[in-house]
Amino acid sequence: MFIIKRSIQEGCHSKSRLSTLLMTLLLTLLMTVPTLLGTFGIGSALASPLYYTPVNPSFGGNPLNGSALLNNANAQNNYKEPEDDDESALDEFNERLQRSLLNRLTNTLAGQLVDDDGNLVPGRTETTDFVIDVVDGGDGTTTITTTDRLTGDTTTFTVSNN
Repeated sequence: MFIIKRSIQEGCHSKSRLSTLLMTLLLTLLMTVPTLLGTFGIGSALASPLYYTPVNPSFGGNPLNGSALLNNANAQNNYKEPEDDDESALDEFNERLQRSLLNRLTNTLAGQLVDDDGNLVPGRTETTDFVIDVVDGGDGTTTITTTDRLTGDTTTFTVSNN
């Protein structure tokens, strides 16, 4: 456009100037038409294929992206763990005492079911909630049956003495 206006303003209508002007206009059109056609999807022959490359290293992406992705995820994470209720020292002491007593009861009960050599002793042991029967199978196996007194549910398993 600039060239056309300039030529008209100077008043030069010579053949050489006109031919130069037409050549410039023709070249400009030839360069802009494929661009316009490509913009509207008409020039698909000029397109190149698209290739997908994953970013996440878990799906085949570059392993160097891992720390950056993790940092982004951590920065976006709004989850806060619920804070524990501050237990008093007395509550904590009572909880530890209960665990210690249950541990001793378990050891005492296990001591009644096992002799000094580590073998299971046949017999019946009853607690408030459970009945434990230990039966010697005679063929080198011992069967242990635990029965829940409240529900009547039983659990049975066999142990080899070999």
